Amino acid sequence: MNVSPADPFLPLRIVRPSDLGPAVRARRREQSLRIDDAAALSGVSVDLLSRLENGKGSVRLDKLLTVLDGLGLALVVGPKDHPWMQSVVRRAPDGAERA
Repeated sequence: MNVSPADPFLPLRIVRPSDLGPAVRARRREQSLRIDDAAALSGVSVDLLSRLENGKGSVRLDKLLTVLDGLGLALVVGPKDHPWMQSVVRRAPDGAERA
C-alpha cells in the first residue's frame, strides 16, 4: 500500500505512543482546529491533548477514545497476522513509510 502525502489518513499501524500523536495532530489541523478548540470539543484538557499529540506522558484509554471520536478517528484492533492488518502501513512522524 502506498501512502502519499495527499492522503495522510489511510489506516496507520501504531507500534508505540509516539506514532499516534502526529496522526492526531494532522487530523486536528486538517479540520482547522486550534488545540484548545479541539480539546474543548472533545471534553479533555489542552494539556492532555498536547501530551497525546507529542507522545509524552500517559493518556487514559477512555480519554484517548474520546479524543479520537471527537476528531472523527477510530481505533481498530486485530490480529497482527491477518492479511488486512499486514497491508496497513506504518508511517514515521515525518510521513515516511516503515515496514
